[in-house]
Amino acid sequence: MLNVPSQAFPAPGSQQRAASGGRNKVPLKQGRSLMDWIRLTKSGKDLTGLKGRLIEVTEEELKKHNKKDDCWVCIRGLVYNVSPYMEYHPGGEDELMRAAGSDGTDLFDQVHRWVNYESMLKECLVGRMAVKPVVVAKENHEKKLLNGILFKSQVPDLPAKEISPSYDWFQTESLVTIVIYTKQKDMDSESVIVDYQDGCFRAEIVIKDYSYLLHTELSHEIQEDITVHVAEKTGKVEIVLKKKDNVSWKYLGHPLENHNSFTTHRETGLYYRKCQLISKVDVTHDTKLYCLMLPPGTHLQVPIGHHVYLKQTVTGTEIVKPYTPVLETLHSNLKESLHPNNKYIYIMIKIYHTGLFTPYFNCLQIGDCVSLSNPEGTFKKSQLQELEELFLVAAGTGFTPMIKILNYALTNITNLRKVKLMFFNKTEGDILWRNQLEQLADKERRFEVEFVLSEPTCEWTGKQGRISLPLLSEFVKRSLEDSRVLICICGPALFTEQGIRKSHNKSYYDHKKMHNLINLSMNFSKLLQMRS
Repeated sequence: MLNVPSQAFPAPGSQQRAASGGRNKVPLKQGRSLMDWIRLTKSGKDLTGLKGRLIEVTEEELKKHNKKDDCWVCIRGLVYNVSPYMEYHPGGEDELMRAAGSDGTDLFDQVHRWVNYESMLKECLVGRMAVKPVVVAKENHEKKLLNGILFKSQVPDLPAKEISPSYDWFQTESLVTIVIYTKQKDMDSESVIVDYQDGCFRAEIVIKDYSYLLHTELSHEIQEDITVHVAEKTGKVEIVLKKKDNVSWKYLGHPLENHNSFTTHRETGLYYRKCQLISKVDVTHDTKLYCLMLPPGTHLQVPIGHHVYLKQTVTGTEIVKPYTPVLETLHSNLKESLHPNNKYIYIMIKIYHTGLFTPYFNCLQIGDCVSLSNPEGTFKKSQLQELEELFLVAAGTGFTPMIKILNYALTNITNLRKVKLMFFNKTEGDILWRNQLEQLADKERRFEVEFVLSEPTCEWTGKQGRISLPLLSEFVKRSLEDSRVLICICGPALFTEQGIRKSHNKSYYDHKKMHNLINLSMNFSKLLQMRS
């Protein structure tokens, strides 16, 4: 699975960018594109230098291979010769060299956790790390050895057993109800992801930075109509299954991989299901709105400010891209969707004709399928609850995370006095949902929108230019001195980095009050707090 880096990748805080230059990615030489790498891996050339042999690698041997022309990296117990990939890496050679001759698992997880490195680097596989004898201290918790890596127990760094979820089940003549006791308050249906396919039942409960997983092959068939109930105050989750035949079940099913486990969300990994393309509608000359229908046995709701990954096989290689789901429309009644039951996911995608993923995706026909992952992200709705004024700063498709935030704020935040959107684009023809935004501003007194163009025509009478301190200073003005304010920013990496730097300028804020700035770009959803 190959990663086609998005414009907001890697994270602005990553070492992959020079702090002063604010660059997005390292320019690649001609002939070193993603497609060129795919061709190289399929050419039959020996990329490991071992003529097809797989070896066991000791720590001492791994440390020897720490140069650009001889660089081995270990990821989860597998060792790869990444020297051939150096010139193809969008983040540059220096980023790969950070893990040269060592275990790069943690570094990889920080930036590329969702990438299937086994597929991307399979022709570079040297072998496995040699398993070292490990003396396990006599402790109450279990430790496991896998591929030479010593893992902690399934619940690392958790304070006590009482926070670990548990489950039970009961049945009636026609129903089976699985009850999960999360022992957490403020749970909602967005925290529950259920998939049923070919007799296999999978339920993942997201609890802060952890995931509780039920994974079993059910003892009997069920209908694909699954219902989820969540008691927010107690954290009890009920998943109701309809029996296909009204017979008594003697047991729930046969446990599958990681059943009844409670691990960090990072360890759980991404899970994909096939979604069907229902419609695609032009938004601008190069951007379309795609509607994907979830499988009938799936319960999945994408939280505000979170993204999903789409996976497609292109020229025999799996390629993944992250996108933030949007609403079907910014219609006046501000409902979530015209379709019921949360069975549809809307994705707004800009087509890059010289790209690899988006031209192929755009060629999909109605009825074709695409793999869609579980949601990822750290944005919390609680960050909006006490707001009085919300400022949104977006560029291009960086507008997509703002859509649900805008809708939720205007619909649910009772104290909200004002929402302002400053939307940067090149030309008028690039503005996404311009008519809908203007109509919403006309009908909703609390909402204002300003369009800023960097390449306007002579007929343009609105603001023009790029993100700057004067523009932001004029835009972010509180109606009251003590207003509770949140600023959200999203767009290409250089845009967001400049916006954050300018936002920290001392002349930009009244430092007697606290402000929040949230960067909603992919892979960097970190809350930055600025205090006096």
